[in-house]
Amino acid sequence: MSIAKKLVGQTAAYGLSSIIGRTLNFLLFPLYLGIFAPEDYGVINGLYAYVGFFNILFAFGLETAFFRYANQPGADRQQLFNRVLSFIIFSSVLLTACILLFIDPISRAIKFPDQQLFISWLAIILAVDAIVNIPFARLRLENKAAKFAGIKMLNVLITVAANVFIYWFCYNVYQENFLVGLKPLISKIYFPEWKLGYIFLINLVANLLLIPLLWREFRSFKFSLDFAFMKPLLQYGYPIMLMGFAGIVNELLDRILLLELLPPGFYPDLTSKGALGVYGGCYKIATFMTLAIQAFRYAGEPFFFSQAKERNSAQTFALVTKWFVIVCAFIFLFISANLDDLKFLLRRPSYYQGMSVIPVLLLANLFLGVYYNLSTWFKLTDKTYYGTFISFGGAAITIILNIVLIPVLGYMGCAYATLACYFSMAAACYYFGQKHYPIPYPVATMAGYLALAIGLVYIAQHFVIEDFVWRHLFHLGLCGLYLIVLYIIEKPTFAVSR
Repeated sequence: MSIAKKLVGQTAAYGLSSIIGRTLNFLLFPLYLGIFAPEDYGVINGLYAYVGFFNILFAFGLETAFFRYANQPGADRQQLFNRVLSFIIFSSVLLTACILLFIDPISRAIKFPDQQLFISWLAIILAVDAIVNIPFARLRLENKAAKFAGIKMLNVLITVAANVFIYWFCYNVYQENFLVGLKPLISKIYFPEWKLGYIFLINLVANLLLIPLLWREFRSFKFSLDFAFMKPLLQYGYPIMLMGFAGIVNELLDRILLLELLPPGFYPDLTSKGALGVYGGCYKIATFMTLAIQAFRYAGEPFFFSQAKERNSAQTFALVTKWFVIVCAFIFLFISANLDDLKFLLRRPSYYQGMSVIPVLLLANLFLGVYYNLSTWFKLTDKTYYGTFISFGGAAITIILNIVLIPVLGYMGCAYATLACYFSMAAACYYFGQKHYPIPYPVATMAGYLALAIGLVYIAQHFVIEDFVWRHLFHLGLCGLYLIVLYIIEKPTFAVSR
């Protein structure tokens, strides 16, 4: 098997497991919204936003450091594995103990004073995540993509199956919607007052099951804590950890700031947690774009590296990016023009009021995808510190705009801040890229398709047709118009490709 085929095969395995996993988890979202009021869903979104930050802290950037030092000449990979994993176990136990010890002030500080049990479970989940991350890294180092993907997929399937069992089967039996005779049995394992808790408990159990699934990797492990040995690895991982924090700020801080900064009574029928629940629920629909971008990244990253030394690589990169924008602009148009048909995913009418954020978040994620495409230049030139600077710049924009906009616009302020952040990151990456690694991107053409899609979305949302059939024909016609314009403009390209 050639190196190229091996790389593509492994990328497909990693990518497929991730994309399928995210898709299956997305399918749980309508299930949750059918049971949870916005206030409850706000608790879930709020707590998991903090988990995103603590995941970075627990990892210390050591996964990347492990790869870096494992590939040095003469590296003793077993010793490296032992010492990195020993440090992660030590630090994770210490950090988790601190969270449990100070859980009262922590729960009050993050505005979840009544969720101490759930926070305790999340602290344990964080420790397990950090610990199993190193054996997973070892699987990647040893090119065991199939095992890596298989364990990840099994974990997702266990999580999804347990959620469906609790939140569909047990819930409906308990509510006497079917199989009423099983209610006495179900009542012994399903407790309505634990409605939120099962999400965290299932996550905890599924993560703990990763340990026996990775037992072959753990079996060779010997605890060997050596702080002197770890010092250069921590120095290497420290900037990566900071970059991770910046990325999480861009992705999740808006949820935390919405809880903190939303004025009381801003939404007459919602508390701040309820507003977060509405925002988080509607944000989920925007993940259609995220899934498309994720699929492209797994296929695109190895492609860019493999093409870098080709004579016409710059033109190839430009062409790929152009078509990326074309396809994502159509996804943005299609979803935004047909939002009424996606209400069934939100299940409860109380979530509908937040649907105006969806087109903005779709557009924001489109620009994030553009940034990933444009970031090829600093990866190929080993100037990855530009990625750190750009991420921190995006984080600053996120923080400032959320502080300014949330008190005025509520969760729409979060959406606009996200759009401004990712657009600015894409623009900065393009600007610096043209200085250090010029690529002839057809900016005017890409901007034209994007402007066309935005204009058609505006028409779809401001020309309301009440009749069901005519409304759908109108919206599909707008999508068809985009494709017709695309065909007319790109017809010469299609002819050449034949």
